[in-house]
Amino acid sequence: MATSPTPAAPEISVTASPSRSWEFEATVELGDGRRVGMGYWPSQGLFEQHYDPKTGEWTEPRFIYRTRTDACQSIKLQVSGDTVTAIADFGRYCSDGEPPTESIAAVAAGDLRSWDHHVTKNFDGWSRVAVADGGRKATFSRRATVVRASLVWTRSGGFGDPVFVYSQ
Repeated sequence: MATSPTPAAPEISVTASPSRSWEFEATVELGDGRRVGMGYWPSQGLFEQHYDPKTGEWTEPRFIYRTRTDACQSIKLQVSGDTVTAIADFGRYCSDGEPPTESIAAVAAGDLRSWDHHVTKNFDGWSRVAVADGGRKATFSRRATVVRASLVWTRSGGFGDPVFVYSQ
């Protein structure tokens, strides 16, 4: 059976600058052929779209987090089963190398229609995420010289509070 290639993600006009189109900063593909694309809209925030191979269509862009601060570095997307996780950071002058002031951890599971997100303020950002229990639990973490931080999401309860453990 021949398959057709996945159509390219649509170009999206940025509200603040209609003449400019936006490309995804990161994309991932799930095992069933669905794809998730995520990007930053300058002075507006973090958005997501996903592709459904059954319909051959990309969804309309949806904001996961709105902010007017600068996007930092790249977005980290990860897939485990039907669960997609994202790490993204924002901060004033962050694109110039300043540390983030808004660290976003986001998770979507199942049909990908809704995203849970958590903002940790004035934090250096999550460096990794471990997905467990068949995609029902995700633990975002960061290890630094003086602090270990973790943030847990569960499919049944959403995000808890971040935990910071300082070395002595």
